[in-house]
Amino acid sequence: MAEDKIKRISREIYENVGGMNNVNKIVHCMTRVRMEIKDYDKVDLEKLKAVEGVMGVVEDETLQVVVGPGTVNKVANEMVGLAGVKLGEEFPNAEPELSGKAKVEQRAAEVKAQQKAKTNKNTPFKRALKSISNIFVPLIPAFVGAGIIGGIASVLGNMITGGQLSGDWLQYVTVMNIIKNGIFTYLVIYVGINAATEFGASPALGGVIGGVTMLNGMNVEEPLKNLFTGGDLAAGQGGIIGVILAVWLLAMLEKRLHKIIPEAIDIIVTPTIALLVVGLITIFILMPFAGAVSNSLVGAINTILNVGGAFAGFALGALFLPMVMFGLHQILTPIHLEMIDQSGMTLLLPILAMAGAGQVGAAVALWIKCRKNHQLTEMIKGALPVGILGIGEPLIYGVTLPLGRPFVTACIGGGIGGAVIGLIGGIGATTIGPSGVALLPLIADGKWWGYLAGLLAGYLGGFIVTYLFGVPQRAIDGDIA
Repeated sequence: MAEDKIKRISREIYENVGGMNNVNKIVHCMTRVRMEIKDYDKVDLEKLKAVEGVMGVVEDETLQVVVGPGTVNKVANEMVGLAGVKLGEEFPNAEPELSGKAKVEQRAAEVKAQQKAKTNKNTPFKRALKSISNIFVPLIPAFVGAGIIGGIASVLGNMITGGQLSGDWLQYVTVMNIIKNGIFTYLVIYVGINAATEFGASPALGGVIGGVTMLNGMNVEEPLKNLFTGGDLAAGQGGIIGVILAVWLLAMLEKRLHKIIPEAIDIIVTPTIALLVVGLITIFILMPFAGAVSNSLVGAINTILNVGGAFAGFALGALFLPMVMFGLHQILTPIHLEMIDQSGMTLLLPILAMAGAGQVGAAVALWIKCRKNHQLTEMIKGALPVGILGIGEPLIYGVTLPLGRPFVTACIGGGIGGAVIGLIGGIGATTIGPSGVALLPLIADGKWWGYLAGLLAGYLGGFIVTYLFGVPQRAIDGDIA
């Protein structure tokens, strides 16, 4: 009997990363299996990339193996199942007793890996980006699902207002909005829980600190005062940025308290002191401070987009994929959420989504010009549908990036789409998560037509520039995939 595809991919990934004993922990996002590797010298990257079903490999704080949406959760769960742990749990140390020589070699390898991490990867900035990623990646499925439901509710609501649907549909719109609000109304609590997990605090306490920023229980007729400006404090001031800062502070304080509070009373005293101290700091210091930072940041971005127009749109659309390659895109998530909180939409997301449109256009050009390269065309056929729906990693890591030039021309195509969005102006998304065609229902103020124009421009731009300048001869000849 033929080996199951998921089992084969899982087995071959383990074989090429130095075995199960060389893995410390596994998690996954929408398209990547993310592994903490003990000794990178045992990883065979070339063989790993050659595994059938693997679309690309990214080396960062974790070793990230791109296997695509739908497949990734199955592969990740199969891999942790083989290890007898759950996602995110550390693998048991099942290595046999080593000889003296082997222990020395292992220790040398560990020190080498640690030194490599310090010099090449483990900068404070990259650690911060990794933390942001770990906080928000688990929330992406909720953003996508609830966001699309909310988008459908918005479309139906507009149709009711316009008379195309009767008022009987209002109850369905209400139900959909209730589902959508299950994530977005209490987002600060979810972020607080995930941030606490990331920073090493108690998740429940992190959720409480996130909830503190909602200022529930405050008398709106006698609001608390902003100590810096004398104005009134407002619920949600500082937003997601404030929650992350507050929970980071909570983690430091809680760890310190665990060390000095006697065990007999630790369960009572530590959470009480931690919540009281960090709660007060959050309300009277962090919320005003983070609020000022958020307002300045969002205001600066809106000014750039309003003044820069097509030029700003082109630059952002063209540079977004390189940002993704370096993991810098994770820092944009709290910015999107803050823009949505302040104005009801993010003007950034529709422009950045054009990067995926450029990838789609480039892939179609490669499909046409490289039709003799059957391995490449089969990969394109598999990756193109999800690329159209806004999940571009299979196309990036499986098709354009390995070929070099098509990645550059795809970025130019994304810039062309971004320029169209920037030229029209005022095109924003009501939530984050999906892009591509899937973002259409989420475009605010009925400007879906402008987003669609940008999307088509990105497709066409990526296609033309790639067809004329971005197809290597070796790909046409079928020498490489």
